[in-house]
This record gives sequence, structure tokens and C-alpha cells, in this order.
Amino acid sequence: MTIETRDGSRSTRVRAMGLAAARGLALALVTLPGAVLGFTLAVVSIALVPIGVGLVTTPWVLTGVRAFADWRRVLAAEWGGVRIPSAYRPASEDANPWTRTFGMLRDPATWRDLRWLLVDMTAGFVTALLPAVLVLYPLEGLALAAGLWRPFQDLGGYWYGFVHVTDQVSALLAGALGAVLLSLAPFAPRALTLHFRLTRAVLVAGQGELAERVRVLTETRRDAVDTSAAELRRIERDLHDGAQARLVAMGMDLGTIEMLLDKDPAQAKRLLAQARQSSVDALAELRDLVRGIHPPVLAERGLGDAVRALALRMPVPTEVSVDFPGRADAPVESAAYFAVSEALTNAVKHSGADRIWIDLHRTDGMLRITVTDNGRGGAVVAAGSGLAGVERRLGTFDGVLAVSSPAGGPTMVTMEIPCA
Repeated sequence: MTIETRDGSRSTRVRAMGLAAARGLALALVTLPGAVLGFTLAVVSIALVPIGVGLVTTPWVLTGVRAFADWRRVLAAEWGGVRIPSAYRPASEDANPWTRTFGMLRDPATWRDLRWLLVDMTAGFVTALLPAVLVLYPLEGLALAAGLWRPFQDLGGYWYGFVHVTDQVSALLAGALGAVLLSLAPFAPRALTLHFRLTRAVLVAGQGELAERVRVLTETRRDAVDTSAAELRRIERDLHDGAQARLVAMGMDLGTIEMLLDKDPAQAKRLLAQARQSSVDALAELRDLVRGIHPPVLAERGLGDAVRALALRMPVPTEVSVDFPGRADAPVESAAYFAVSEALTNAVKHSGADRIWIDLHRTDGMLRITVTDNGRGGAVVAAGSGLAGVERRLGTFDGVLAVSSPAGGPTMVTMEIPCA
């Protein structure tokens, strides 16, 4: 039994090393061209602001840079368990180019992004490539010791590290060096985490973090108050125009029935049936209203079962994975439920997806929810969109939202909320 456990643990470590190497290599192949392209376009566009061209191009370029940074935030959370909060100031889509451009340029997060692109194309590229080097480069040394050096003999030998391989003896030295380097391969997952920690160190605010934090909390508090007021107005309107109107009509019908009961029993019976239907409709509207405020299944059975019930009502196949023991605070559960509902609504209405996946789990004191669909992609967090509303709702609880939605899909919406 002990041998099986050790074998399983060794197999798990090997898989972890291989996965870290593959992810690091893929990340390195994207990091260098993506960072160089983003930084170059941003610098050129900002330089063209004085002549007017940059007023048009800068918001688009900086939006692309932010999308690239948000994508890395998602990978940092999914691959490295490193949470990198996003603190961009909201930009109005209806504002004129001058306001949008200078609004984004006044945002400290914009300059942190540009600084991060510089780091990402240098130290970030090296740290992303390091896991693949730790796992794959030692194999080259072992292959040289096994005879791979022979095709290079007529070319003056082959350099492996600091070993010049020209014969079998030097090839064995290269193999010994490869064996030493192979002992460092178990550190490949940590090397990948190091890359994401470097990303977080550059993207997270420095000395101005407290002031930015106060600004964000002030805005989220204002959004929470506005949202609460809008919700109260909606409830009042729905009660006034819906259930209340039906109850008033039912009361008038009952008064008419009372007068017609002896004079025209047939008409009274018809009005009685109409009053009964009005009561059924009013009850249904009240139930819908209550469900919109706080779904009963959420209050009774918790977030996991509420999301499963939500998935069952979707018109496309939806898979739900829940690893969330216990219950969270009621406001957190409510915010998470309606955020998932909005993400699912967007996926059904706009993505053209034929399959959706929901993953809900708690880790390191955070409730993390991922909604993924295989649709056409292109989702953005724009002012007035449903995702922008989700972002504001989560911001009230110090939560964050990140969207990865390249053209052609898939779309991944990741939400994190502090959760005791």
C-alpha cells in the first residue's frame, strides 16, 4: 500500500512538472510578441495624441492592453493560484474621444500596465520559459550522453551549457550535467508561480495603493446605494403595476359579484371565475417578485443548489461543478447567484454557445466562480453592459471580475468574492 502511494505521489509530481513546463512554454510564446506589440502600439498611439490621431486610437489600444492584462490575471488565478486584483477606473463609452483618452491616461493603472509590458517582455519572458527549461533542457544532456553527439562531430562538436561535446567522454559529462539539472525539475511549478508573482508585483498598485483603494471603495459604495435605490423603485413599480392592480381589480369584481349574486347569478359566476384567475395571476406575480429579490432555493439550500437549479432552466446543456462546503453570508450568496445568472443570460443571448460550464469553489478565503461557454467570443466589459453591472455588484463586496473572450471563443468569465 505504501509503495502504491509513493508511486502515485511520484506520478503526480511528474504530471505537475510536465504541466508547468507546457504552460510556461505556451505562456512564453505569447508573452514576448504580445508584450512587444502592446507596448509599441501604446507608445506610438500616445505619442500621436498631440496631433489628434492618438485621440482616436489610444482608447482602443489601451483597451486591448487592459484585455491582455486581464487575461493574464485569469491565468494567474487558474494556473498559479495568484490573485491579481483589477483596479481600472470606469470609462464611459458615450464620452467624446478627448475625455476617454485623457481619462484613461490619468488612470494610474494605465501606466502600471505599460510598465508591466516592459517587464513582461524581459524578466517575464525568462520566468515564463524557466519551467520548460528546467524540465526539457536536462533531457537534451541525457540524449547527448546516449549518442546524440555523433551527428555534430564533423561540425566541430556541440555546446551543452559550458560543456563542449566532441567525443563520448565529453558527452558523458554533458549527461552528468543534465542529470544535475534534472534534479531541479521538481521546482518547475514554483518557477511558473514565480512568473505570476512577478506579474502581480508590477500590476498591483504601489505607494498610491491606499488612495486608489479609498477611491474604489467610494465608487463601489455609491454604486451599491444607487443599485439599492433602483431595486426599491423596481419593486415598487412591479407591485403598483402588477399585483396591486390585479388585487384592486379583484376587489372591484367581488363588489360587483355581491350586487349581481341575486339579480344575475350567471354573470356573477363569470365574474367569480375572473376574480379567481386574477388572484392566481397576482400570486404568480408576487412569487416572481420575491424570487427576483431572493430566490427561495438560495435561502433554503444554499448557493451550490441554487446555481444547479439555475442551470436546469437554461435552454443549452449546462454542466455545474461545485466544491463549496458550508454556507457563505447571505449578501455574498445573493451577489454570486445574480452574477452567475447574468453571465448565463449573456452566454445564451449573445454567444451562440451550445454548451456552458460552471465551476464554483472556495479557496484561500475566496469564492471563485468560472462560467465558460464555447460560443463565438468577443464579450467585453463595457459601460451599460450586463457584465459591467456584474462588476459593480461584485465591487461592492471587494470582488473582481475578469473576462477572457477572444474572437471565435471560448469565453471565460471569472469572478472572485472574499468569502469567510
